[in-house]
Amino acid sequence: MNKTLERYIAEKSELINTSLQTSMELPGVPEPLRSAMAYSLNAGGKRLRPILVLATLEALGKPVEAGISIACAVEMVHAYSLIHDDLPAMDNDDFRRGKPTNHKVFGEAMAILAGDALLTQAFETICEAEKAGVPAASVLQITRELSVFAGPKGMVGGQAADMEGENRSLSFEELKYIHLHKTADLLIFCVRAAAIAASAPDEQLTCLTRFASNIGLAFQVKDDILDVIGDEAKLGKPVGSDEKRKKSTYPSLLGIEHSERELSRLIDEAMRALAEANVAHDVVLRSLAEYIMERDH
Repeated sequence: MNKTLERYIAEKSELINTSLQTSMELPGVPEPLRSAMAYSLNAGGKRLRPILVLATLEALGKPVEAGISIACAVEMVHAYSLIHDDLPAMDNDDFRRGKPTNHKVFGEAMAILAGDALLTQAFETICEAEKAGVPAASVLQITRELSVFAGPKGMVGGQAADMEGENRSLSFEELKYIHLHKTADLLIFCVRAAAIAASAPDEQLTCLTRFASNIGLAFQVKDDILDVIGDEAKLGKPVGSDEKRKKSTYPSLLGIEHSERELSRLIDEAMRALAEANVAHDVVLRSLAEYIMERDH
């Protein structure tokens, strides 16, 4: 990661983390539900999704303040998805980011409720964007898009297809469908939500959507690669879990070398789409795309 991006992520992560902590001040919410929600929401991580919201806004010449509530909302959705992914009925993981998973600390029932609560809290949080100057019509469109990209046509549908794909060989197109919806859709939402909040014209929104789709797919391809050759200490979870669950991945279908070539192709496509978007300030978005390809955790 280059120093400029490292500073940017550190600065924006501090802003996001402070906002997320404030969002968990929920008077009247029973304990340990509030604690279970906060445990996963404040467990660290790269904050890539909320940072992508803020970076896209700045690329379009808009202040980050307009996107803070959107950034927090998408991180709530991401945290809920991880809580549910880790459950015994799903991926059955004991650790996430080097810490015990939510259900290991709070029990399965409370973990399920914490995920449910974070998902619904996200929609309330997005509505706060109007107070930051985002037009009400745009807030409505962003809310609708979150329901699509995070719902059965998007992330949840991708997760369902991923589960159905276990213990059988998938075609490349089936695997791409899973990656597009399970992982990429939430990143696409981040970029589109910021562009909608910034009142970007349709042509620019289309190019930015292509950019996000390619980096979203690249992110999951890199995850697949790291699950084979990554460092457990850096990943904060065991490697080889996909193979143990007999899941189809890019390396299992294409091999490591071809997977790395596909990763490079996706990033190249993303860069072309970003150039065509012709945004005012694209340095951070370009650096984020490069980081996705080069990251080691």
